[in-house]
Order: sequence, then structure tokens, then C-alpha cells
Amino acid sequence: MQISINTKYKYLENSIYQIVTDFFEKGEWIVKGSRNSIKSNFLENEKVSIKFFQKPSLLKSIIYSFFRSTKARRSYEYANYLLQNSIQTPFPIAYIENKNSFGLLLDSYYISHHIDYDFTIRELIHDPFFEERNLILEKFTEFTFKMHQAKVNFLDHSPGNTLIVKNGKGDYDFYLIDLNRMKFENLSIEQRMDNFKKMWLSKQMIKVVAKKYAELSGESEVKLHKILLEKTTKFKRRITKKKYLKRQLKK
Repeated sequence: MQISINTKYKYLENSIYQIVTDFFEKGEWIVKGSRNSIKSNFLENEKVSIKFFQKPSLLKSIIYSFFRSTKARRSYEYANYLLQNSIQTPFPIAYIENKNSFGLLLDSYYISHHIDYDFTIRELIHDPFFEERNLILEKFTEFTFKMHQAKVNFLDHSPGNTLIVKNGKGDYDFYLIDLNRMKFENLSIEQRMDNFKKMWLSKQMIKVVAKKYAELSGESEVKLHKILLEKTTKFKRRITKKKYLKRQLKK
């Protein structure tokens, strides 16, 4: 195993190695997926999350070994970039790459602080009467605008990938997770609105987001609402059509 550790946690290298070695035997499952899985465990007295990236195909193993950073490494490096730009994400502790004798990637792990969150945007989508719903959407829009200003194009900006912690009435913190798919670039207003499309916003939610983003950016609210509505509608239609075709093929 090749281990890269944040300097603050270097003294815990043996413990980090151990919780990775014991990944399948110890800790609590958060996500048990077919490709990637997440567990929580304790590093000394601190609760952490460990994300396991399974062995890729031979082609992808060659790509990740010699031409592109692994998902674990990208998660770690992108988390550091976000924090350097005052965008909250669980603090990155380490990433581990397991390779064979030929230098080919077998699997990898990313370890970060564990966030005990209260909800995600998904809950707001399903509950139009969610307490302080519009206020949360406005603050989420501010969070996304700040991300865009830092040249972050988060390709997986979807309902479950921002954890929300409620500190008190009207006070919320937002944390980005699932970080390995990002681009760092100046974003046009079209790209910025396109970045919201996977949030699966309702028409009412689109109004709230467009109005707040207009206030922050100085762009026309009418213009932003039009672009955001078009991007969201097109995305929803494409996903709905894709699901329909899958159901038809299964018959």
C-alpha cells in the first residue's frame, strides 16, 4: 500500500494503515455499493469516514496507474483545494493506493472526517413544507455561487452530495462530498446554471435559486430563470426517457 497522509495526522500512520486493513471486518457501513463503499470508524477518538474504491477494469487500472490520478487521490487533493478556498468539505486525512508488483492499481481508499449531518437537498425536494425550505435553498445557492467563484465545476452536484448541518434556526453549514469528479475553470453563466440541473429542482425551487443567484451575480433574474428552467427540464426528460427505455428492455 502507498499511503499519503495530511501532516496533521502523520503521527497516526500506523492507525490509518490498520483501519484500512480492517475495512471489511470493522466499522459501520454507511454505503455498501457494487463499485464503491463507505464505512465509519474511529481513528483514536475521532470518528472518520473511509471510502473504498473497488478494483477497476484492466484498462482503467492502467489509466489510473500511469496517466490519471486515482479517485482516492483526486478526492484528497480536491478536498484540500476546496478548503483552501473556504468551501466546506469533510477534512481530508489520507488516501491509500493498493498496487500489484507491476505497479497496476488494485483498489484505493480515501479517509476524511465524518460529518453527522441533519439532511440533504433531497429532503427538500420531496417535502415542499420542509421547515425554512426557501431559506435553505437561498443559502445553498450562496454556497454554490461561492464554489463557482472559486472556479469549481462540480460534475456530481446532485441532491445527495451536499451534507447540511443545522446549527440553529436560520443557521446552516454545507459540506461537499463525493469529490472525485470536478473541473477547475472559469464558468460562464450557462455553465453555472447547468451545474444545478442534477439537483432535480421543482419549478418553485428554480424560482428561489434563480432569484438568489441573480442577487449574487448581478445577472438578470429573468435570464437566469429561463436558462435554469431549460437546463433542468431537459435533464429531467433525458433521465425519465432513459429509465423508461430500461424498463421496456426488461420486459
